[in-house]
Amino acid sequence: MARGDGLLTHDLLPGEKGPQDACGVFGVYGPGEEVSKLSYFGLYALQHRGQESAGIATSDGQKILVYKDMGLVSQVFDEAALEALTGHMAVGHARYSTAGASTWANAQPTLGPTKNGTVALGHNGNLTNTHRLLELVAERLGEDRRDEMFSGGVTDTAILTALLGWDRYDTITETALELLPHVEGAFSLVFMDEDTLYAARDPQGVRPLVLGKLASGGWVVASETAALDIVGAVQEREVEPGEFLTINADGVHSQRFAEAAPKGCVFEYVYLARPDTKIAGRAVHASRVEMGRQLAREYPVEADMVMPTPESGTPAAVGYAQESGIPFGHGLVKNSYVGRTFIQPSQTLRQLGIRLKLNPLREQIEGKRLVVVDDSIVRGNTQRAVVAMLREAGAAEVHLRISSPPIQWPCFYGIDFATRDELIAVEHSVDEVRQHLGADSLGYISVDGMIAATEQPRSRLCTACFTGEYPIEPPVSARHLLLNQPVEVSS
Repeated sequence: MARGDGLLTHDLLPGEKGPQDACGVFGVYGPGEEVSKLSYFGLYALQHRGQESAGIATSDGQKILVYKDMGLVSQVFDEAALEALTGHMAVGHARYSTAGASTWANAQPTLGPTKNGTVALGHNGNLTNTHRLLELVAERLGEDRRDEMFSGGVTDTAILTALLGWDRYDTITETALELLPHVEGAFSLVFMDEDTLYAARDPQGVRPLVLGKLASGGWVVASETAALDIVGAVQEREVEPGEFLTINADGVHSQRFAEAAPKGCVFEYVYLARPDTKIAGRAVHASRVEMGRQLAREYPVEADMVMPTPESGTPAAVGYAQESGIPFGHGLVKNSYVGRTFIQPSQTLRQLGIRLKLNPLREQIEGKRLVVVDDSIVRGNTQRAVVAMLREAGAAEVHLRISSPPIQWPCFYGIDFATRDELIAVEHSVDEVRQHLGADSLGYISVDGMIAATEQPRSRLCTACFTGEYPIEPPVSARHLLLNQPVEVSS
């Protein structure tokens, strides 16, 4: 499934599934601002992080209103819906499901009762100890209440919402600071009650979360800096791993619920984040261009043109061309208006497949030796179709260059890859993959080269999907996905 609403990066065959991130979160505390519209634009900037559902909750200090539905941000909200969401504070969410079905009931923000009101919560990431947290729900709220709340299914976000409703403490701040040390896995949370906005990030900081300030003095929390840019907020800093923020009329107050042990997801640099986002002070676009340069150093080849698989391969292709001296060009035209299609193609149309989204520029391709740059290979079906298409258009040679190492391990922290037995690099050598794709050569960037391009120390990054080194213990219930392979948990 490709990313939608004009933000397509992977261009996939019908039915082909690429890497999907869990969600995008957005929160704003802005007295005097149209917070629902700020949230709308913020979510629009984060649409690439989730296309299944979207929602916004607002508070006027007395009550919380929420509007959410299945679909893209632009499909869910119209002017009337946004006008009805009044208040000075909002939480927004764009969802792709990694835990829980793709249904309206699982759309976020989730709502739940608290001792003194209501909580609305949005979550990006994936928890690894939901079984233990469900036990905690039973201990604190009672087994009957737990069974009633989750009779229709369980999501990690719903579990957190339920636990924030524990009435032992008078405030959500107290409840959250007691709860968060029990929560394991990846979580970037933005939530609110009637008068305060909250944010929290797991001790490893797997998923990004940033804090920004509006010109009016209001505050914004979002998954990526690109969402701050679109609403005119200036980035103050990243929310630190293990940090809990409260934002209200008294300003921003920071508390720590765990010591930081940073392990940011390296795949954010490769593919997930928007290229105009900054992570740890480094522009994602700059990292991707450097990955292309490194690819040219590691896998040089004589060729006539370097071209990307649009759009995800473009920055790395620019870098490859700069380093190699081979001219950069576009060999494929992308249909920008193709997002998720709900029409199943016939067998005849399925054979045309990727032409729905990409079509070759024959005059650019014919007779040329091509270097084709893409960000990753999952199953390989799309790249195989691209290679065949380029050969049909007259390419003399097709050399594939991939700006990430082979994906060989499942992610338990919020990226929904194909299962391990569907990952083409697990059971096949690089040359076997090359033969399957029909390319003249194939080169993946090295793990060291990819990490160097981020300008982050390896010790601060999660590389589990490439190396099998997990910074957080994978859930016991998912060990079968590892096919009985040993799991290394890095400290």
